[in-house]
Amino acid sequence: MTARIAAIVLGIVFVLVGLLGFFNNPVLGMFLVNPAHNLVHIISGVVLLAGAYSSLGSSLALKIIGIVYAIIAIIGFFMVSADGMLLGFIAMNEGDKWLHVVLAVVILAAGFLLPDDDKATAM
Repeated sequence: MTARIAAIVLGIVFVLVGLLGFFNNPVLGMFLVNPAHNLVHIISGVVLLAGAYSSLGSSLALKIIGIVYAIIAIIGFFMVSADGMLLGFIAMNEGDKWLHVVLAVVILAAGFLLPDDDKATAM
């Protein structure tokens, strides 16, 4: 697997999850979402896809999104208000907090450990 493939797969998943969040569904029932949270997922997916298909680069896009999710995970444990809102507008619960930790680890690992397409073809 390369960073490009990881960025494409994760990008598609983020966009689909973001779109799915706009509909009442049992799949996302254990997570607290609202339109702002859904938009964050869609934007994350678009950045990953843009990295995979542009000069930005898959590894860099994965690292950027991974760092963003690490920051969101940290902020989520310390700055969620009593009504479950992160930064006053993104809905979040305990499931979201831990999912963001897992996402940060997986995305950062993909960005730092997977070879770029250029490196993979040169070997």
